[in-house]
Amino acid sequence: MSLAEAARAVLECPDAEGKARLAHEAAALWRAGALPLAPGELPDRPQRPARPQLLPPNEMPRRTFKGPRGRFALLHSLAHIELNAIDLAFDMAGRFAGEPLPRAFFDDWISVGDDEARHFMLLQSRLAAMGGTYGDLPAHDGLWQAAHETRHDLLARLAIVPMVLEARGLDVTPVMIERLTGAGDHESAAVLGIIYRDEQQHVGAGVRWFRYLCAREGRDSEQTFHSLVRRHFRGSLKPPFNADARAQAGFEPSFYEPLSVG
Repeated sequence: MSLAEAARAVLECPDAEGKARLAHEAAALWRAGALPLAPGELPDRPQRPARPQLLPPNEMPRRTFKGPRGRFALLHSLAHIELNAIDLAFDMAGRFAGEPLPRAFFDDWISVGDDEARHFMLLQSRLAAMGGTYGDLPAHDGLWQAAHETRHDLLARLAIVPMVLEARGLDVTPVMIERLTGAGDHESAAVLGIIYRDEQQHVGAGVRWFRYLCAREGRDSEQTFHSLVRRHFRGSLKPPFNADARAQAGFEPSFYEPLSVG
């Protein structure tokens, strides 16, 4: 089995916890040197479990995230993001397995996928402690759109997924941790603290490989980022930005501030 075939197996698994297990198994095989690099076909869309019901973003019910039900809804929405993030990372590694890239590129994205699987299971454990499970609430169906639109362009994929979508997590997660801590839910706050620290590394990997590819192609990295985000991302980037966390990831304000709404 090749890396692309292992990635395909992750994407095509319709069970959420099964997808996380396959991600861990694929990461272990890759680290053991058991998955050769070879091009392969990946699906345009990953398989999803029968639940949750997937809705367009504009049809999602509005939630306040207050009280026990609100905290459950918050963690459920984050679990949905992390499940999608498993697929995004393995799609990155598998879809571009035929490209002339250093092995370290694939090391990074397999590691990211392994992290996302661990994040999903941590959130699933918190949902279980609250008497529920992933799938109990509707979830929005817009997260895969960025992957689909950038499936033929690695630079665009790096710009939109780690450098826009994951970087947004760095901006909003500290506030969520504060709210959970204030509500006395220290266990959930601790899980988000783990995710927050890991996501800084994920954004850093995106920035590093984006710069590498731009340098290899003789392109200005900031101008290329601005062009790709304007082409592939709907809307402007929303402040306030967590400049400290972004700086830890090597992500300078000159990349994202010119794309801000104000």
